[in-house]
Amino acid sequence: MTKESKNKSFVLRIETETMEAIEKWAANEFRSTNGQILYLLNEALKKNGRLAKKK
Repeated sequence: MTKESKNKSFVLRIETETMEAIEKWAANEFRSTNGQILYLLNEALKKNGRLAKKK
């Protein structure tokens, strides 16, 4: 049996220079590249009031 994930997968096209910068940033903060992208997206959503608050 597989465990259901709350995450949705999708393809992301990103410029090489941007991806390299994210990879370096992730390494500096001891995160995976995927984890860094999720962190940045969540922070941007929170900052702009677009993410529902957890109960």
